[in-house]
Amino acid sequence: MEKKNYITGIGGIFLKSKDPKKMNQWYADQLKMNMTDYGASFRFIDERTKKQGVAQFSFFSEDTKYFDPSTKETMLNFRVRDIEEFVEVLKKEGVQVLDEIETFDYGKFVHILDPEGNKIELWEPVDAGFGESMENDSQVNF
Repeated sequence: MEKKNYITGIGGIFLKSKDPKKMNQWYADQLKMNMTDYGASFRFIDERTKKQGVAQFSFFSEDTKYFDPSTKETMLNFRVRDIEEFVEVLKKEGVQVLDEIETFDYGKFVHILDPEGNKIELWEPVDAGFGESMENDSQVNF
């Protein structure tokens, strides 16, 4: 039986920082990224589905509890489909699911740990939750 592919792409890259505001400013000044208090959003067109998506790059305070129980400095966010089904598959495979699925205007989220203790955020996106126009976003085609 062929395994279903639930991961559809990168949803975000999150880094701990001693000074997130300073890092946002450095990335804006030096790398010319369109940074906000929440980091940079990148809109893209999925060539497979022709739908627009969003990926996020953000800094978190080094003492954030959001990455817990991981002690790592980074957290990945993967865009997924069928999050409820995927979570059941992961549980059957023995993957540590850290919380219950939460729903927001911009999608559903749940967190897992990989074997080395990296926290991974799974996101079934509702890209329309970000609004039609995000003037400060970067756009790339994949």
